[in-house]
Amino acid sequence: MHMSSADLREAFLEFFRKQGHQIVPSSSLVPHDDPTLLFTNAGMNQFKDTFLGTEKRNYTRATSSQRCVRAGGKHNDLENVGYTARHHTFFEMLGNFSFGDYFKKEAIHYAWQFLTEVLKLPKERLLVTVYATDDEAFGIWEKQIGVPKDRIIRIGDKSPEKPYESDNFWQMGDTGPCGPCSEIFYDHGEHIWGGPPGSPEEDGDRFIEIWNLVFMQFNRQASGEMQPLPKPSVDTGMGLERIAAILQDVHSNYEIDIFQNLIKAAATILDVKDLENKSLRVIADHIRSCAFLITDGVMPSNEGRGYVLRRIIRRAVRHGNKLGASKPFFFRLGSALALEMGSAFAELHQQMPVIERVLQVEEEQFLRTLDRGLTLLDAELENLNGKIIPGETVFKLYDTYGFPADLTADIARERELEIDQEGFDKAMEAQRQRAKKANQFGVDYNQGVVIEEKSEFEGYDGVSNLATVTAIFNQEGESIQQLTNGQNGQVVLDRSSFYAESGGQTGDTGELIMGDGAFTVTDTQKSGEAIVHMGYVAHGEIHVGEELTAQVDEVRRQSIRLNHTATHLLHAALRKVLGDHVQQKGSQVGPDRLRFDFSHFEPISLSTTRHIEQLVNEEIRRNVAVGTELMDLDTAKQAGAMALFGEKYDDEVRVVSMGEFSTELCGGIHVDRTGDLGTFKITSEGGIAAGVRRIEAVTGAHAWNHLYDIADTLLEVSGYVKGDSTNAKDKVRQLAERQRWLEKEVERLNAKLSAAAGSELAEQAIDISGIKVLVANLEGVDGKSLRSTMDELKSKLGACVIVLSAVNDNKISLITGVAKEVTGKVKAGELVNMVAQQVGGKGGGRPDMAQAGGSDVNALPAALESVTPWLQERLG
Repeated sequence: MHMSSADLREAFLEFFRKQGHQIVPSSSLVPHDDPTLLFTNAGMNQFKDTFLGTEKRNYTRATSSQRCVRAGGKHNDLENVGYTARHHTFFEMLGNFSFGDYFKKEAIHYAWQFLTEVLKLPKERLLVTVYATDDEAFGIWEKQIGVPKDRIIRIGDKSPEKPYESDNFWQMGDTGPCGPCSEIFYDHGEHIWGGPPGSPEEDGDRFIEIWNLVFMQFNRQASGEMQPLPKPSVDTGMGLERIAAILQDVHSNYEIDIFQNLIKAAATILDVKDLENKSLRVIADHIRSCAFLITDGVMPSNEGRGYVLRRIIRRAVRHGNKLGASKPFFFRLGSALALEMGSAFAELHQQMPVIERVLQVEEEQFLRTLDRGLTLLDAELENLNGKIIPGETVFKLYDTYGFPADLTADIARERELEIDQEGFDKAMEAQRQRAKKANQFGVDYNQGVVIEEKSEFEGYDGVSNLATVTAIFNQEGESIQQLTNGQNGQVVLDRSSFYAESGGQTGDTGELIMGDGAFTVTDTQKSGEAIVHMGYVAHGEIHVGEELTAQVDEVRRQSIRLNHTATHLLHAALRKVLGDHVQQKGSQVGPDRLRFDFSHFEPISLSTTRHIEQLVNEEIRRNVAVGTELMDLDTAKQAGAMALFGEKYDDEVRVVSMGEFSTELCGGIHVDRTGDLGTFKITSEGGIAAGVRRIEAVTGAHAWNHLYDIADTLLEVSGYVKGDSTNAKDKVRQLAERQRWLEKEVERLNAKLSAAAGSELAEQAIDISGIKVLVANLEGVDGKSLRSTMDELKSKLGACVIVLSAVNDNKISLITGVAKEVTGKVKAGELVNMVAQQVGGKGGGRPDMAQAGGSDVNALPAALESVTPWLQERLG
């Protein structure tokens, strides 16, 4: 059966929907509240807390087509992409999941039914593997499904010393849920080399794994003990690209419809005729991961997720460069990707202006660093002894300028040189070890406080309620029965008016009031379904089972409510003024101010900022009622409610509406009417990453205080310039113009002084083997003027070597000059570094001119004295 990738995705989800599974949208590539993962790399990631039992959902069966990235951290396929049939940085994982509902029997039957009845794959082409000791799964495959014994392969542990380390035993981490798995393989035929799993030829391409059924049976303890899970579950995954290749009767994933169309688009943009070129495959793969990472809020940077994105972009640009691209091209592939995948992932269309802009900026930046890297390489080659470029140099080019080692090798070959590959690999390995030590993505899943209790939230209706203490924890997270005067801890109540931090809204503060005591709440957080009140006993004692009054700080709460409602109005105003591509990328709602991050690709002008501000204030003056309504997720979306991508929503959601201006899904606390905000004032707007802007604003009394501060500042400035609020602007402008004129005059006079000083200094030069040598520290000269003094001296002395220094604010400025005819014996960069190292600094530059800084003023005289003997060795 021939089937397009889009039809295959739809058929899979529809099949499992008919088997009672809830279709769950793909989660973000940035794992939600999960510090253990670099990127979402499997369908089960978004259900991890459900499998762990810390999160309850109102369904026990789910199915999804999850977007995944494997390009950093534990799973890193980057170097293989484009050169093998099945490696990708981005792929889609089709999956079906059971949370304590069905187990091995149903999972196996569903998989077989979908493959053989819906997709109509020939049964004789399929074989399966089970974990060596999983007789239950073996029996289901043999007796119920009818797979012949010789097509069911038992796969054991890789070594007796490491139990459960097997391709057919899945583990969430070193601890936590785990269990045996059963993999389904497809036989591509005898004409392709390779053997079945478990055989010496298993790495061949004949037998390809298409679906992995994981049976979560145990909870592995830190001691290695396997505890049976009370509710065994199922987690499955099938790569969309792999199964599409089989259905479209092609051998490589890169031959399926999605990739062929992207490869053709790239070839057209780059004017390449050979569609089999491996670089086109790399580019087609990389546009998918880059576009979706940017959609999900990742921006290029030099650390963490942003660095992985930057590396993928640069690799794509490098492959375009190999195909002859000399200007940005990669960003132009965005529209081709939207055509292929936009129907399944609408957010791709919404974010396309941001995606294209971020990619274009990053491409332009890397193309500039390519030039700078070549300049550095030229300088290094000038000092090269022999025919081999050192590994450290190759690594420096890679690490500083993003130069791949193969590009350096190409340049080396053109100049009849070689690179020290072994030295480069050694430097890379040292970096990997440093990164491994710094890696934060490795966490014990059984660590931390797991709170079983559930709290009812009553804060929508008020700021006070009667409650019973259901649990208390000390600072170490241990469950205890009581806290006494002065002790810190965490208190869980059966019901609470305290809002636990989430959705950008900060947690409430206040008091838990006991009969003759009080617990001061300094923060409120969530743990599973519990509301956790963090703080200390102000006086008296607090006990488990005790009845008390939970009292939220009402003034602080009201300020937070104002700011939270303001973020909704701001979000709506931004979309109306800037466009539908605007998407919330983060927010922080506190009592003093609000912060709102959103996708947009260029700075916002002052007039546009004012327009946005005016729109929000118009809605405040209209004083419309803020409505909240509970409804199912689909109905809410049909009603036009904005959902924040990457957020988890239950089937029943809370919809917050402000007239027709704003409708969003939100669990936070809002005011009754927009007029309660009083006024709204933006205090700052700026970029925080490529394609992401940040607005900070204030409301209510804080907005008025901000306006008072501005008025007070204007009065103070008016006083300084002997004016008033009506003419202060003109007076400050005149002052600034006068300042600029004076600065230029000072520069002109300094240059004059430098020239005069240069004439006097020239007479102090000594002769070493016919070369004029001058070493001097200039009093009262700033760092800028050293350069003009150096130029003056070089023109006077001819064949010379000059070292000048100056000290300003305990900082040393150094400059060295070497006449062109002397650079064969002495290079300015080496000389300036020799001096700089003695005064706690470093520097560099061209062979004829170099600069450096330093901080050890006391060491300067001795450092300058060392110049003459150093030069005598080289010039003598």
